[in-house]
Formats: sequence, structure tokens, C-alpha cells
Amino acid sequence: MTSSEKNALAVSQYLNFLADIFRQRINHTFDPASPSPILSDVRKIVSVKDDSELSVFIRANHLSPEEIVVLLLAFVPHVQPEFFDSVINQQLSQSGDFPQIGGTRGKQSRGFLPTGETALFILAGNNLHKRFDSLALFGSEHFFARKNLIWLDQPEAGEPPLSGKLMMAGDYLELFVHGKFLRPQISMDFPAEYITTELTENDLVLPEQTINELKELENWIRYHDVMMEQWSMKRWLKPGYRALFHGLPGTGKTLAAMILGKKTGREVFRIDLSMVVSKFIGETEKNLSQLFERAKSKEWILFFDEADALFGKRTNIRDAHDKYANQEVSYLLQRIENHDGLVILASNFKSNIDDAFIRRFQSVIYFPLPRPEERFSIWRKAFPVVKNLQIPDERQLMEIARKYEISGAGIVNVVQFCCIEALADNSMQITYERIKAGIEREFQKEGKVF
Repeated sequence: MTSSEKNALAVSQYLNFLADIFRQRINHTFDPASPSPILSDVRKIVSVKDDSELSVFIRANHLSPEEIVVLLLAFVPHVQPEFFDSVINQQLSQSGDFPQIGGTRGKQSRGFLPTGETALFILAGNNLHKRFDSLALFGSEHFFARKNLIWLDQPEAGEPPLSGKLMMAGDYLELFVHGKFLRPQISMDFPAEYITTELTENDLVLPEQTINELKELENWIRYHDVMMEQWSMKRWLKPGYRALFHGLPGTGKTLAAMILGKKTGREVFRIDLSMVVSKFIGETEKNLSQLFERAKSKEWILFFDEADALFGKRTNIRDAHDKYANQEVSYLLQRIENHDGLVILASNFKSNIDDAFIRRFQSVIYFPLPRPEERFSIWRKAFPVVKNLQIPDERQLMEIARKYEISGAGIVNVVQFCCIEALADNSMQITYERIKAGIEREFQKEGKVF
């Protein structure tokens, strides 16, 4: 049996249970003498023998029957859009609206979409005490919120919060259906991209001071839970950790963030703030709110590139765009300061960042252009180890490293150029002259005199 078949079989059992308690709740509402739903019956489905993703998740997180019901309510529209209409039409012979059930319709989806009101109706009926208890399922400290698994969509202004649609994170939907999490892709709704590298810590060539300062970030990731909870430092410290990486392009800022994530088992998502300014102006709150929530629940490292775009020193407001931009800065600054996770901002020049914001960083780490000995190390590491490939000896590489000031990324670009040329002419030779030609190309690209 495939993973999808196994998951589908388990989901069908859960949906049968949900249909039964939904019918029972409707019947009990009209006829109090009829039996009310027995939510604990769901335990019969959550068997240790069932290794479907949904059952494994429920057992691993010790979900209560009430939590399972809310989970199923948020899940159903994605796999069986006619589910609720079918049950309602069977139980209610007379057509018309039934406010107790809640629910809404989408702009494109034609099926019944459950709301917080739907959940309270099934869980508690008209029992006000049970309704009050059930509200905790949608609180900010609940497991659903902390994992960014389920939440209530924002209703129209002035309407009750519980009239918002029950929303489920797409990655959990993928887990329950296909058995694996899918990373979100960069889009208008998600202005971030996952970044990683095959390089390791040994490939990162930086001054000792920069390496030691990066170690502080690694230590924070490994020990902040102990420090905040067991050592009770959360009374004194704000949540999260904020670091500024500054240095010229190509000096290793992005690579350092990726290797930090690799060492600590954290996924790194890059947000290009220049794109946020140009494409999302006026919508920062909408497009970044979910990013921060997901980052917190999944312990992502957020890497904000081109930080100068939003956090640079501002002049007077000249137009509506500047006014919006200042509002965006205020919102993003607030989210960064309150985010319970690691946030890294990258800038080419520290002097471009407003002094008031600099003070909010726990770490400010400088990435200088590599010195001659560091350039020599990068040259040695960057060339591929391939049989019959001839490269300059160490004396020539050291001469190149001393003579030409170039960034680590620039060196990699030169090596790529030389490798392609060696393959194109079938010479398997990377000569001193060929390397010089590659460096000259890099200098011209950067407007430097060769």
C-alpha cells in the first residue's frame, strides 16, 4: 500500500467519525432527548497500528478529542469540499439558514467552509460553559497557534472573530496527504526563499574574530531554551536574537548564514528587502505576518538581505511611497524585535543602517575582504580536484593572492570561468594567464582598474 493510499484510508475513517458527530450535534440541537456527540469515540481510530501521517501526528502531539475535531474541520474542505453540505442537507429537511452551525462560502470555492462558530457548535452545542472552554483552542498560546498549524482567518471589520474561516497551513496539509512537508516557494504571498549550500564550515574562510562572533550565534541557537526557561532569563531578556552582518558583496555573509543553519539543523529563509519595498509596499504586514509565524513554529533562521532598503538612514518624506515605507519599517522593526528566533540582517555598509536600529542588535559582525593569506586559502579550496586537471602551483597561487584584492565570491567566479574555458578547449589546463584573464573580467564588472 502506497503512502497516499494509507493516508486516504485513515482520513476516510476520520471523516466518517466527523460526519457522525456532526449529525448527532444537529439532531441533539433540535431534539435534546437524542444522544449528544461522544467525542472520545475518535480514540478508536487513533490506533497504534495505524501509521498514517494523520494518526502518527495526533499520537505524537497527544491531541485531545476536541483538538482532533478542530483539526479535521480545518482539513476537510481541502479533500472533500461537499462534506458539510452533504451532512447538513441530510439532517435538515427544510431549506434555509442555520446560524448555529456558522460557516461561510468562498469567492471561488462553492463548498461550505467551516468557521470557528462551526467548531464551537460541534464541540459544545448551546452549552455556554463548554463554549467558553473551547475558546482556548484558538488562543495564541495553544499548540495550534504555536505550531502555526490552524488559525482563524480575519473576518470582516466588526464581525465576531469566530466567524473567521478555519485555516490550515499548507505544509501540514501536504504532510497528512502525501506524507512529507513541502517548503513554501517564494511568491507574492510569501516573500522569502529557502537557501542552502553543499559547502561546510571548513570551506568558510574568514578572520578568526568573525568566526568567533559567528560561534556566538551558534551557541545562542543551541542553549537559548535552557537560558530562557531553566535559568529564568526570560524575565530580563527580549525573545529571540538579532544580528547584523555587514561587509562588501561577496565576503561571505549569505554563505555564513547558510552554514550556520546547516550546523544547527535550522532551515534558512532569505528575504530580499529591496523586493519587499518595490513589490510589496503597503502590504508588508499582510505578506510578512505569516512568514514570522511560520518561522517561529518551525525555528527557521530569517536572513534579511539588502537591509539598507528598509533600515537605511531616511530623509524627509517626499511622497506617499516614502510614507508607506516608514510605516513598513515600523511594522517590520516591531516584528523583528518581538520574534522568538534568530533574525539576521545583511548590509554592505554598517554606516547605511540607522544608528537607532543598530542598538537593537545583539551582534554586529563584520565580513571584511579576505587578506592575502585568506585569498590563497580560498583559491586552493575553490579549484576542483579532477584527474589530469592542471592548475598553477602554490607559489603561483600565492603570488595571485598577494597581487589581486578580490572577494571570495569573485574568486569562485574566476574559477568557474577558468574551468569552462579549460573544458571548452579540451586542454584540461588552468594557467596563470587564464586566471589573470578571469580576474580582469571580475574587475571590469565591478568597475575596478586591473
